Amino acid sequence: MAKKETKNKQATSKKTTLAMRFARLGIHRDDDLILHLPLRYEDYTKLTPLAQLQAGITVCSEGVVVHSEIQYRPRRQWVCVIEDGASILTLRFFTFYPSQQKALAPGKRIRVFGAVREGHYGLEIVHPKTMVVHENTELSERLTPVYPTTSGLTQEALTRHIHRALNNATLLYDLLPEDLRIQEQLWPWARTIRFLHQPPRLTGQELDALTERNHPTWRRIKFDELLAQQLSLKRYRKQRALRKATLLSGRGSLTSALLKKLSFTLTDAQQRVWREIENDLAQPVPMHRLLQGDVGSGKTVIAVLAALRAVEHGKQTVLMAPTEILAEQHYRKLSAWLADMPIQLVWLSGGMSGVTHRQALKAMADGTPLLAVGTHALFQRDVALPHLVLAIVDEQHRFGVAQRLALRDKKHKTKGNDDDEVHQLMMSATPIPRTLAMSFYADLDVSVIDQLPPGRTPVVTRLVNQQRREEIIAHVGKRCAEGAQTYWVCPLVEESEKLDLLAAHTLYEELRETFSGSNQYQDETFPQLTVGLLHGRMKSAEKTEIMEAFIRGEIQILVSTTVIEVGVDVANATTMVVEHAERFGLAQLHQLRGRVGRSERESQCILLFEVPLGETAKARLKAIYESNDGFAIAQEDLRIRGPGELLGARQSGTPLLRFADLDHDENILERASAVANQILGLPEGETIAEKIINRWLGDKVEFFKA
Repeated sequence: MAKKETKNKQATSKKTTLAMRFARLGIHRDDDLILHLPLRYEDYTKLTPLAQLQAGITVCSEGVVVHSEIQYRPRRQWVCVIEDGASILTLRFFTFYPSQQKALAPGKRIRVFGAVREGHYGLEIVHPKTMVVHENTELSERLTPVYPTTSGLTQEALTRHIHRALNNATLLYDLLPEDLRIQEQLWPWARTIRFLHQPPRLTGQELDALTERNHPTWRRIKFDELLAQQLSLKRYRKQRALRKATLLSGRGSLTSALLKKLSFTLTDAQQRVWREIENDLAQPVPMHRLLQGDVGSGKTVIAVLAALRAVEHGKQTVLMAPTEILAEQHYRKLSAWLADMPIQLVWLSGGMSGVTHRQALKAMADGTPLLAVGTHALFQRDVALPHLVLAIVDEQHRFGVAQRLALRDKKHKTKGNDDDEVHQLMMSATPIPRTLAMSFYADLDVSVIDQLPPGRTPVVTRLVNQQRREEIIAHVGKRCAEGAQTYWVCPLVEESEKLDLLAAHTLYEELRETFSGSNQYQDETFPQLTVGLLHGRMKSAEKTEIMEAFIRGEIQILVSTTVIEVGVDVANATTMVVEHAERFGLAQLHQLRGRVGRSERESQCILLFEVPLGETAKARLKAIYESNDGFAIAQEDLRIRGPGELLGARQSGTPLLRFADLDHDENILERASAVANQILGLPEGETIAEKIINRWLGDKVEFFKA
């Protein structure tokens, strides 16, 4: 009995371990197994004679072992030589075991697979795959798939489990209605899956198409992946129209008062966007809108108008920003705009003192009509907002989905509350390219502020080699002596042994010493300027003190990390210098450039780069130099880096597209979107959609709703 229990425990433990390894690959169900598609294929269907081998090609060859020995120079290694009667090939192993040596003893016929390279004594393969064969051992009739795997899970074990799943006819059932499949000229699902896991012997263009993922089977996979995504988003949008939200019709008392009080007039684009949002809020269904606008286009005032509309109805609004500096900047700006108006403004951040923190929590929990501004602290467990009707998220791609869902659900912490959903307004200064908007943001209504306020001068972008740093230091000193201010951004806070980048602390000390008034440069004394340091590791109070000093003009040069990337607005700052610009993403560079050019004074962004530059870095710097158009830059960023950076954490908890490529598969996306509409229009459309979504997304579909 005890032995049986022990065996059962061992079996359970083994299953648990296997499940954990599968989970690391995102495999939780048999559906996931059949969608765990090969990274590449190895061709064991034909043999290449040793005399025809060339360096740089991957081959399957065969020969008899004629020599085998362990060598020790320059390091311990095992060397085998095989021959086929016409030529020889060296096999080199740096990691090997006695069992391998025994299997590949002289006289054994072996089949080898690997990449051929030039060695000291002719052609060789390092760590080839090997198999002992006989004269009549048949070649494989199919290409051999190579799957993504993880530690503790061999290709053989993974292949065995996938083959088991392929025998389940239910998993290979075609969920796409036959008439739509024929309409789109797609392969049947079962044929597609079997072909990709067990492809026949292929040659020429068909093999190239399979390898490059242009084969009709890959088109079917990409289509279904995009279809599942489109169905999920469109279905959620359709369902949202049936849900209830608090109707915030236009009373206009507070919004009118703010518009009269402001020192500027809304641009035509801002007025158009406000009308769109105002119309959303006046509906009894939840708003789910993305507000896009390039840096400096004036998104914040639109967000405040929406918040005031909620307060006019005796309700609560939250405005959440990703960094304390940006959140505090919002709070400071709103405090000035809303001064002498009958509205309570609450500030909440992680670094607040106990008394102030408790007072803010109490005001929110009491249900007081207010606008709460803060950071991640707004969705922490102790926050309750019983009358929350509007959640505004700035730089929404910087937050995880679970975080935004938690913020949206704050009103439901209070028992007896209504079931009305919260209106959501998400803002982004990173414009979303068309293909990205069609795919990952298809559930959102999108408003675009495509016009900058008057009085903004275009920022001149300069690319400067690091070797000319002293010239740039002198140039910055001259501009600051004339009354302007400068941001100088570094990628690191402190020196790193791994990355040879100028750190913020080092640069701060260098500039502080340079502008102390004691150094000489080309027979001229540098002007005496004050240099400040700002980075994310500083305490909240320190960061606030430094920023306020910079805003007041007491600091002329602010050395900073990317904490000033978004939202910081100092009109007198006219120069942005970025150290090691080649290490920054394109969207980051555009955001940093947007910190200047906020007045009528000439502004410039100086990008210091280190040579040699990689191809990606060259492409980024070329794009940022040639364009000030945020949409053009976002499109180029999508092309260079893929959707990850622009999406940020929107899909956190779900994979980004695994197979479709938005840069190359726009036509497939358009067709998938059209077919999704056709399916949802069918009487049985909901059932079909549910099955397709479940096959591809499983329990991850909730994350598309944030």
